[in-house]
Amino acid sequence: MQQSSGVTVECERAHRGGGTNPSGFVPAYTIASLVTDKRQYRDMRDSMEKGGFTTQDCEYLFIDNSEGNQCNAYTGLNLLLGTASGKRIVFCHQDVLLIDDGRRELDARLEELTEFDPYWGVAGNAGGISWKRYAFRISDPNHDNRSSGPFPARVQSVDENFFILRRECRLGFSRDLDGYHMYGADICLVADILGWNSYVIDFHLRHLSAGKVDAEFYRSREAFTRKWTRALRKRALQTTCTYVMPGYDKTGAFIHLQSNSIRRRLKRKIARIMSLLGK
Repeated sequence: MQQSSGVTVECERAHRGGGTNPSGFVPAYTIASLVTDKRQYRDMRDSMEKGGFTTQDCEYLFIDNSEGNQCNAYTGLNLLLGTASGKRIVFCHQDVLLIDDGRRELDARLEELTEFDPYWGVAGNAGGISWKRYAFRISDPNHDNRSSGPFPARVQSVDENFFILRRECRLGFSRDLDGYHMYGADICLVADILGWNSYVIDFHLRHLSAGKVDAEFYRSREAFTRKWTRALRKRALQTTCTYVMPGYDKTGAFIHLQSNSIRRRLKRKIARIMSLLGK
């Protein structure tokens, strides 16, 4: 058990060979969740262990929101990220269950993905490719054994039910967002900005929920849109040795620089006139 910012992160560390964790030992996977239903979490955990994600070389972390909301997804997942010590961090909902694919299959899919793209940072089982185009490898109340490849599929976002981060990428979720929606898109945008790519892979599991689109979802979507519209705005940046204008094309940069030049000249002329007038 660890505490950070008043939030308790429950931990079960990997213990190689059934003994204590030797110094320097890095777990293969951290499996991290926010929990509101302990029975569902136990079922998920049992499913994962039976599928090969044992505490011999995997660790389990969770934040218990079952008796009161300690934190939202953005805050909680960042805390879990900060606590995780695994090479790969699996974030999953408490209500997912493995079917046939397990540890061996996930190891193989991620090795294949690394060969395909050494710069992958996020991998999930569902996500958005572009306008009205999706990649799915999931069973849920709406679809059984849904598979829309080919895999791996490069995506702009991943569904939050199950996704993996590479610890070496040092990714994180937005500090200035909250709630329980859109964090799959958020982490993919962060990864893209830092030079990492996101994919859906052929790893099949069952999600017991179909998801919920309600007023809270729309609030989160609006906050997400505002934040990323602001974050991705055109910029004009002065460094100690140069001036750069990310987001501007050559014409836009020329207009911006000329406008600044005109404003500066006008400001100087107005200052001289005011000085002559004794004001």
